[in-house]
Amino acid sequence: MLALFAVGTFRAAGWLFTLCVLAACLAGSLAAVGRRSANGFLFDVIAWPFAAFAGIPWVYAGAGRLRGGRSQRERGIALSVLVTVVLLAVFVPLLGGADATFAKLLESVTPTIEGDVTFRWIVVFIVAGLAAVGAMYLLAGPPPPATESTGGVQGRSLRRWEWALPVGALTVLFAVFVGAQFVALFGGDDYVQRTAGLTYAEYARSGFWQLSVVTILTLAVILIVLRWAATDSAADRLWLRVLLCAVSGLTMIIVASALGRMWTYQQAYGFTVLRLLVEVCELWLGLVYLLVIAAVLTLRRIWLPRAMLGTAMTTLVALALLNPERLIADQNIDRMRDGKIFDTDYVATLSTDVLPATDRLPEPLRTQVRDRVRAHLDPDTWYSWNLSRADAQE
Repeated sequence: MLALFAVGTFRAAGWLFTLCVLAACLAGSLAAVGRRSANGFLFDVIAWPFAAFAGIPWVYAGAGRLRGGRSQRERGIALSVLVTVVLLAVFVPLLGGADATFAKLLESVTPTIEGDVTFRWIVVFIVAGLAAVGAMYLLAGPPPPATESTGGVQGRSLRRWEWALPVGALTVLFAVFVGAQFVALFGGDDYVQRTAGLTYAEYARSGFWQLSVVTILTLAVILIVLRWAATDSAADRLWLRVLLCAVSGLTMIIVASALGRMWTYQQAYGFTVLRLLVEVCELWLGLVYLLVIAAVLTLRRIWLPRAMLGTAMTTLVALALLNPERLIADQNIDRMRDGKIFDTDYVATLSTDVLPATDRLPEPLRTQVRDRVRAHLDPDTWYSWNLSRADAQE
């Protein structure tokens, strides 16, 4: 979680830091809840914000018990401090408005308060306070009801013939598709033009999004079957392992095909943040299918949801370490050296993370890109300091 939050100190890409903050919040929720069950995983990742509101009455009740244990003298001191603050908040502005000299003195000893900055910090304080309350409630509050720890009411299991037919059909379909992919791969451009009416480059660049949807939907089917399929007999367990591993293995080949298509697409049209992100997502899905195969072979799935989210966070940290926007700039510069168009306007919209890559650009293009990237830089404050932006301002 700390590694995800630290990304904002070293990388200037706002989209990357946003993803890391969201992932860190999910990790914090899981850490505070602790492992319950595979079925309760969806609640676990959002338990923190819900617990923040549930914990308010709990914190109030605890504060009441503390108040009851204080002495009369301590309560009097606290009330005195509160009244003093209220009086100063009322009278200082009134006196400052009544006398210019006093007002000038106030200006010299009080910080300038801007409305938008004050509002932002109030929101941050409230959100941070609610997050702290939620974490304390999950860690030290009353235990959850018994139904939450067991994952809810158990439903009827699927008989073998109920799930084996659709999964078997998917396996056959994917086997035919993968076979066609290999035929097209080894058949080359002539074969593809005869059968699909496309050049091989056009064929390779098409269908990425469809394959991505197929990958995600197949994962949902596998997880549903793994959750509900009956495993009473040895035959049931054998069929489950064989069919789910087969469809998982074939889907991993489809993932590889989707990755190859996206790489070809980027080689033809350029590298962007969105295209890189979907590539990373496909790589993560390939890793998820390896985890699924392990869960199928052992027929133990309670660890699987957290492992999937953990690998997603690890992938995000790895992406931050790679410096994605610099990687995008480097790849686009490589394309330019191969005689392809360099999209100056797009690269100039990226963050200061791309500046080290611009050393490879010829003049005057290098100076143009650097000046446009630096043009929208704002000075950092102590709490928003960033290494990439600091290097760009030197």
